[in-house]
Amino acid sequence: MEDKKVNILLNEEEISSRIKEVGALLSKEYSGRNVYVLSLLRGSFIFTADLVRNLDVKTQIGFMTTSSYGHGEESTGKVQVVNDIPDNIEGLDVLIVDDIVDTGITMDFVINHVKNLGAKSVKSCVLLDKPSRRKVDLKPDFCCFEIEDIFVVGYGLNYGDYYRNIPYVFNWEDN
Repeated sequence: MEDKKVNILLNEEEISSRIKEVGALLSKEYSGRNVYVLSLLRGSFIFTADLVRNLDVKTQIGFMTTSSYGHGEESTGKVQVVNDIPDNIEGLDVLIVDDIVDTGITMDFVINHVKNLGAKSVKSCVLLDKPSRRKVDLKPDFCCFEIEDIFVVGYGLNYGDYYRNIPYVFNWEDN
């Protein structure tokens, strides 16, 4: 990938500003309630950390690991639960946080999984949404940015096992 030019789509300031806005919306949504934030690993850990620091409500955090991409750029279409929710979420207001909704298959799977575990309410929040790629009828309840159908990396999003640590969202252009 070193022979390609980096194209920054969302810089650090844009991401931070939008997360503050979404955090304020979520704080209003969950005002007076406790919220269980379910972060879908690995991609959402950076977004989740920044998001929960912008919530002004009592927050419990849990993690779930799913996989549908492996090391490629395309979803396999099959969701695997690698590590399930460690807590009893029955009767809780659950906010599922993910880095990106592409086909929607993973988010749809997790929403149904959380409902089956007895959550009182279930909403979703994503950093990025690619509605043009949707294969299921799903719209995130809260979204920071809607993007085109391009492969993106950075700010938690990976290529293979790398680039999650980059503080902005980018793609590559051919030189």
